[in-house]
Amino acid sequence: MNPVENRIISKLSDTFKPAHLEVLNESYMHSVPPGSETHFKVVLAADSFVGKRQVQRHQAIYACLADELKSGVHALALHTFSPDEWASSGAVPASSNCMGGSKHDHS
Repeated sequence: MNPVENRIISKLSDTFKPAHLEVLNESYMHSVPPGSETHFKVVLAADSFVGKRQVQRHQAIYACLADELKSGVHALALHTFSPDEWASSGAVPASSNCMGGSKHDHS
């Protein structure tokens, strides 16, 4: 059905055993063909993020998804939390539409 999205969910679930996980395919918001799986938003709360800075959390996700990033995934919007941070916040900013490529007028 959505092989890339399913692989991302599986890998993140297996690696991080998340308290909360959302993987949203946001490719439709970008200048890509319909049905593409190139742009994703990931919301992940995991015990392994306790005491880690955002950059360390992001690096861990990039390492987990290295194969996907090499083979077609163009962008990840990462929102990472410890379980306590997620419980007290639970809020993720809405993604904006792409302004790059053919959707942006440079004149």
